[in-house]
Formats: sequence, C-alpha cells, structure tokens
Amino acid sequence: MTKTVTRWKREHEFISEMEENTIELDGNRINGFGPKALLLSGLAGCTGIDVVDILEKMRVMFSSFEIEVEAEQTDEHPKVYKEIIITYRIATIQENEDKVKKAIELSLDKYCGVAAMLRKIHQLVINWI
Repeated sequence: MTKTVTRWKREHEFISEMEENTIELDGNRINGFGPKALLLSGLAGCTGIDVVDILEKMRVMFSSFEIEVEAEQTDEHPKVYKEIIITYRIATIQENEDKVKKAIELSLDKYCGVAAMLRKIHQLVINWI
C-alpha cells in the first residue's frame, strides 16, 4: 500500500511526504507544483520509467529522453482535464524508431498505472477522519 501525508504550511502551500521523500505543493505555483501539474508529472514519470525499462530490455541505446505533458482543462468547476497530450523526445539512431514506438505503446496500454487510472477512473472515494 502506498501512503502519503500532506500537511498545510500556509496559504495554498502544502508539503507532502512519502517515506523519506518530500515534495512542495502550491496552489499559486510559486513555491511548488500545483496539484494538477503534479498529476501530469506523475504521468510523465510513470510512462518514462516504463519506456526506459522496456528500451533497456530491447537493448536500445539513447542519449537523452524528455517527456512533455500538457493538458487542457474545462472552464467550469470542477476544472478537470478534458485532453492530455504527451510528447516524447528521445535521442537515438533512426533504426530504433519502431522499438521506441513499441516501448511507448506498451507503457501507455499495458504498464503505466497512472495512464490506466486517468483512462478508467469512474469514482473517487473520500474518507473523512
């Protein structure tokens, strides 16, 4: 089970902890990520880890790898993402193009839990303590 603890600091700022790791959140996006941007970063990290692992298994060498995730949200509350666009930039030789595409497809269709959750979630359970 994964557990995080998020504590209010001031105004719209929070600090979230998981085990020995911390991350700053800021609704004003001055002293940390906004919560929705953090979700997009989580998606990028999830698929990125998968792609690296798959490419290593395929013995595909690359010199750099970047994932850009941008999203458009609705105008009405709750302001949810209505479209998410993921752009992968990876430096490798041309002969590896099909393997890179396959790695990305495997990540998004089979392995990345964040992508699966964003596609499939129908209910949010809130526990009040």
